[in-house]
Amino acid sequence: MRTATGPSLIPFITQRQGEDAAPDNLLIFPHASGPRLYYGDEDPRDRPLRGVLWARCGFNPLDGRQMPTGAPHWKLMHPYRQMITMQSLHCQVCAKPARTPLGFIFLAGPKDQDPTRPTICTNQPPVCAKHARAAAALCPHLEENPMVFLARSAPLYGVHGTIYGLNARNEVHAVAQPDEPLPFGHPNLPTLLGSQLIRRLSSFRVLDLEELLQELELAA
Repeated sequence: MRTATGPSLIPFITQRQGEDAAPDNLLIFPHASGPRLYYGDEDPRDRPLRGVLWARCGFNPLDGRQMPTGAPHWKLMHPYRQMITMQSLHCQVCAKPARTPLGFIFLAGPKDQDPTRPTICTNQPPVCAKHARAAAALCPHLEENPMVFLARSAPLYGVHGTIYGLNARNEVHAVAQPDEPLPFGHPNLPTLLGSQLIRRLSSFRVLDLEELLQELELAA
C-alpha cells in the first residue's frame, strides 16, 4: 500500500502475484446457433453468467478475513472476482454488499466518462460507503479525484473480452478485442472469452467525492 489508508488494505478485485492466467485450452465447435467457444476441459464454473465463457485465472489462498493473499498487481482486476462482485453488486474493496441509503456508488477516473450522457457503461464494481474514500486513494487510475456516479438503477449490460475464431489451419486464435463491451444478445458473444462484466447506469447523479461523503453522513 502506497497511501495512508493502511498497508493491509488491498481491494478484493485486485489480481495478486501468483494468480496467473490459465492456459487457454480453447476450442471452437459448431453449435445449434452457430460456432461456439469452449474449453477443452470445461466445467459449469467456466460459464458463470448467461452462457458466456469466462477467462480462467488462478486463485491464491484466502487469509483469515477471507481476502486473497499475495502482493497486488495494482493495475489488474481478477476476472472472476470482478465478475462476482459486479454480478452481486458487492463492494470491490471488501466484497460485502455495496448498497447505501442513497443508492449504489460507482467510481470512474476524472476523465473516463462523459457525465452528460444519459447512460454510462462501467466495468468498475461498486464501492460501499465505508470504502469510497479508500478506493479513490488505492487506485492510481482514479487519481484520488474520482468522478462519482450515485446510481439508483444499474442493470447488467454485457461483457468485455476477446473474440476468437479459426485461422486457415483451423486453429483457434484471437481475432478482435473490441473497445466497447458486447451487450447481452450480441451475435459474437458465443465466441467471446469474457474478462469483465459490465453494468449500465441509467438513473444516476454525478458528484465529487467530498459531496458524496457529506451526503452519506447526512443519510446515516
